[in-house]
Amino acid sequence: MTRKVRWGILSTAAIAVNKVVPAMQQGDWSEVLAIASRDIDKATQVAQRLGIPRAYGTYEELLADREVEAIYNPLPNHLHVPWTSRAAEAGKHVLCEKPIGLNMQEAAQLLAVRDRTGMKIQEAFMVRTHPQWIGVLELIKSGRIGELRSINGFFSYFNSDPQNIRNKLEVGGGGIMDVGCYAITISRFIFRDEPRRVIGLIERDVNLGIDRLASVILDFPAGQASFTCGTQIVPYQRVQLCGTRGRIEVEIPFNAPADRPTRIFIHDGVDLGGNSPEVKEFPICDQYTIQGDLFSRAIRENSMQAIPLEDAVKNMAVIDALFRSESSDGWEKV
Repeated sequence: MTRKVRWGILSTAAIAVNKVVPAMQQGDWSEVLAIASRDIDKATQVAQRLGIPRAYGTYEELLADREVEAIYNPLPNHLHVPWTSRAAEAGKHVLCEKPIGLNMQEAAQLLAVRDRTGMKIQEAFMVRTHPQWIGVLELIKSGRIGELRSINGFFSYFNSDPQNIRNKLEVGGGGIMDVGCYAITISRFIFRDEPRRVIGLIERDVNLGIDRLASVILDFPAGQASFTCGTQIVPYQRVQLCGTRGRIEVEIPFNAPADRPTRIFIHDGVDLGGNSPEVKEFPICDQYTIQGDLFSRAIRENSMQAIPLEDAVKNMAVIDALFRSESSDGWEKV
């Protein structure tokens, strides 16, 4: 077995501590060597709890650790590009949480950083490498539901806490940046193309300023994708993919559980009630383990990463167009 890639975690963010780090520690290709916080006590406590050998009281100390080969960056959205750049300049490969930047122009700066440093940089869209979505794409390619014409999705949760980072407009908060980006990347992934134009109906929280409800249409050459995302509405997620001869429904498309199998339902359209679908089940897995191992393997083998950095820039281009649509009250080209 090839030596595991040694990882450093840039902050004690909840997503890192509760989801990503424990999953990566189960990987065949990933080893979490160090974690940093601006509070050394917090870093030490998390390191002890998760069995991480090294704790640092500054991000700079982590980047200076010569044994750390790769960085996972789960910092707030406005710090993604600055600290991803600093990590790459320090000779570290970087897996950065989504969205990779605050806009396309900012995200595109990372292309130059990558080319200059030779480091791999990837946006952490774990859904793109989950077996259920790989399976959906294979079914679409095989013609199982005919020609794909429509993707419809919903992703929501309820969080009105003004202190929560997701509700702070100035640091890139809001529903589209937090959860709408998943529907966008999946639509692009499954259509295997870029939308030509988009339109978005966006409702903002009067006090917080963030987009709390958005309904979106993406116009692709082969069909259309639409989704609704919300941050102050009942938690729910589902995706439907409709073709000329059938339909696929993804039960838990984004927060796929790590403790039980995932399922998709394949309908032939005969039963309009959808009561007798073909059920395709995917074995228990942790999408964060898969994500970490694929990136680590690409580092160790010097091979192509699962999701190229250019893809992250293109996803941000769609998000930018949606916010332009909010201002223009009409369709916007991507």
